[in-house]
Amino acid sequence: MKLVIATAMMFAAPALVLAQTTPPAKAAPKAAAAAKPAAAKPAAPKPVPARRAALKAVEEVTPIDDDPSVKLTPEDLEVAKKVYVGTIPCELGASVTITPSATRPGFFLVQTGKTRFRMHPVESRTGAIRLEDPRAGAMWLQLGNKSMLMSQKIGQRLADECMSPDQVTFADELKRNPRPSILDAPVPAPAGAGTASAAPVTPAASAPR
Repeated sequence: MKLVIATAMMFAAPALVLAQTTPPAKAAPKAAAAAKPAAAKPAAPKPVPARRAALKAVEEVTPIDDDPSVKLTPEDLEVAKKVYVGTIPCELGASVTITPSATRPGFFLVQTGKTRFRMHPVESRTGAIRLEDPRAGAMWLQLGNKSMLMSQKIGQRLADECMSPDQVTFADELKRNPRPSILDAPVPAPAGAGTASAAPVTPAASAPR
């Protein structure tokens, strides 16, 4: 009997040792399942682009401040009355919108696309209507038949061939009746013009009675 029990214990001992040293078969899938979500987790987006987009949106809706140091003369205010306002179509599908300031007479908000300028009249040597934004280096030049928006800072026209309804009418008039150019030669006077003597004027004192 003892021999049978001893033999049974000899066969059972390796099985017990193997059961204690071998990890459970289900532990590996759980570890793999726990590690899988961590490996597939996407990287957090960088906050810099979102912040720049927010700042850009704020800047677009922030009104441009007036320059309190600019003082317009009565002559400047008279020129401001001649500025065409509203949306003025230009070439290549562009347009310029001119809006008078609600707080400072003589000042205008000049906008093309998303570019805006705060302008006021300045003296013009040619007699044209000229608005400027000194800080931005921009100029709006209004002629009789067209207008243009220029950036002197970059040396480029932002909008050209801009024409209000009145300027369209004036341009058509120029086509029918061109104005003489200062470069054209003067038209010679007719022969004999300016040589005839003027008729004598009888003084009232020598008139017959």
